[in-house]
Amino acid sequence: MTAQKPEYQHWRLERDEHDIAWLYADKANAAANNLSKAVLEELYDILSRFKDDRPQGLVILSAKASGFIAGADINEFTTLSGQKDAEDLIGRGQAVLDRLAALDMPTVALIHGFCLGGGLELALACRYRIADEAPKTKLGLPEVNLGIHPGFGGTVRLPPLMGAPAAMDMMLGGRPLSARAAEKLGLVDYAVPARHLKVAARETVLRPPPRKQATGWKAWTNHKLAQPLLARYLEKQVAKRARKDHYPAPYALIDLWKAHMDDPRRMMREEAASVARLVMGETAQSLVRVFFLQERMKSLGDKKEIDVKHVHVIGGGVMGGDIAAWCAMRGLRVTLQDRSHETLARVMKRAHDLYKKRLKQPRDIQAAMDRLIPDIHGAGLPKADVVIEAIFEDVDAKQALYKEIEPKLKKDAVLATNTSSIPLETLCKSLSRPSRLVGLHFFNPVAKMQLVEIVKGAQTADKAVKQAAAFCRHIDRLPLPVKSAPGFLVNRVLMPYLLEAVTLEEEGVPAAVIDQAALEFGMPMGPIELADTVGLDICLSVARILSQQLDMPVPGRLEQLVNAGRLGRKSGEGFYRYENGKKVYRGETKDYAAPADITDRMMLRFLNETVACLREGIVDEADLLDGGVIFGTGFAPFRGGPMRYIDKIGREQLRHKLETLELKYGPRFRPDAGWSQA
Repeated sequence: MTAQKPEYQHWRLERDEHDIAWLYADKANAAANNLSKAVLEELYDILSRFKDDRPQGLVILSAKASGFIAGADINEFTTLSGQKDAEDLIGRGQAVLDRLAALDMPTVALIHGFCLGGGLELALACRYRIADEAPKTKLGLPEVNLGIHPGFGGTVRLPPLMGAPAAMDMMLGGRPLSARAAEKLGLVDYAVPARHLKVAARETVLRPPPRKQATGWKAWTNHKLAQPLLARYLEKQVAKRARKDHYPAPYALIDLWKAHMDDPRRMMREEAASVARLVMGETAQSLVRVFFLQERMKSLGDKKEIDVKHVHVIGGGVMGGDIAAWCAMRGLRVTLQDRSHETLARVMKRAHDLYKKRLKQPRDIQAAMDRLIPDIHGAGLPKADVVIEAIFEDVDAKQALYKEIEPKLKKDAVLATNTSSIPLETLCKSLSRPSRLVGLHFFNPVAKMQLVEIVKGAQTADKAVKQAAAFCRHIDRLPLPVKSAPGFLVNRVLMPYLLEAVTLEEEGVPAAVIDQAALEFGMPMGPIELADTVGLDICLSVARILSQQLDMPVPGRLEQLVNAGRLGRKSGEGFYRYENGKKVYRGETKDYAAPADITDRMMLRFLNETVACLREGIVDEADLLDGGVIFGTGFAPFRGGPMRYIDKIGREQLRHKLETLELKYGPRFRPDAGWSQA
């Protein structure tokens, strides 16, 4: 194989003895490839040269170990001056991939690792796609998570390849596919082991098979007669997850497909115009900000700070068991200690259910189960690099446990507690080395909630904080350093919001009306249903602790329900009634006239507490607070975070609303001093 002279900064071109061109994506000074303007310009130049110097075929692959191509360069979204500028940028990307699609030769995208967004759109512009069958290979079009939809031709090329239902589901949901799933759906031609990738690519170029495309009923789903019916169905499905006024992108994608699927050239132009409108809109601007907040939080944990091979979790309740199961799924050896064989058996069953859902392949499921080891006597404790205590919230029990296990710990092991409310300064009193205790506060459900609060007590060593943050990155979670204070960040801001919702229900406002007001604001779940889901007994326990330390009155209604055994979803009844885990509404509320200030009462208590947390230094800065609250509570991502929302609406206006509510309802609405700070 001969290499061309290195005249390109982001690509490397080689020709082999069969005159096949092997084009390696290798973005300079970057750990991963993306389709920046400079990368696309170089690709256009390379493809143009093939007109006069035509190879036998072209294979595009990545020189990066991390994966194929991650997508467009999101940083360039922040430099756009307006819709025309955005349309020009998108149109240029389309032109490059159109040139690739028009090449008169076999073209193959050879995929390993991630192949996302613009990276998958580049692969779609090739005639063939071959993917590494390893679990790390993920193919997806996640643009909807940024408030846009595919813009480099993906909306035009994907539906004819897979059929409209699968293609639209992939673009509307934003979820990536494994290589095997992509092969079954016709997205890739072959999923093969890594050692066979280049051989498969070479054979495909030398003996090109028929190109894949949807046939039969799948092909008919793109026909103009089928489009209106399918579009209505898709809109109904999207409406269950996202409101059009909050998240316009999926609806714009459906409209684009319905109006122009039968005219590819027109659809390509309209695709660019649609994405340009969306990317300059408020939702996309906020979601792009959320993307960068997520990247920032990832950077808070450096994996090099700790070499984690073995984790020991103490406590086989829902939280402890799920933490252990997640760590094992992420490739770590985990021992789970609990006094009860029955409890450990329940954890193993729940873990198996998770692995079946997430891993799918029997060998991967079995490998994860093999890494999760029930350990009733604590034999794994002395070998563990990270020890996580997740027993019930009782100071004496936790202190006694620390006193018992400390002599058995490895010298450099991280000792972490998953407490949600007890100050570390209290817990560490039974330790001879209190500086090693750090908080690792996970959220339920562990497999879905990305945030982990890294709690630093007054005694906690900086090294312990860095190691805890690094551990979070080893298990693909977002670390957020917070000060040890009542409720830390997430419970601190969430509890006043939940309690105000309970107070509204106590006053006679129907639970469904309260929840609907929160959903209309943009919360992912109503506060009443959230309380039922968390468990009213747990809500009451946390509320009592915070009420003692933060003067946060607990509504009598919450105590009444818990005393009656109505604990929420887990007991079959709380504020709502549940049958087979499904919520059952009580009566109609369409004729009920909700109080005009219902949303303000809930959301301003939420916002007031975020302002207090920032003033008290619970989190170091506003951006991290926004990230923590979004990923920890689900606070309306399209609003960009609570502090971003406050800046948009105006501090003075919101503070005045709080003062009005204080006059009407009392001191729980008193504006925090932080509202007056710049």
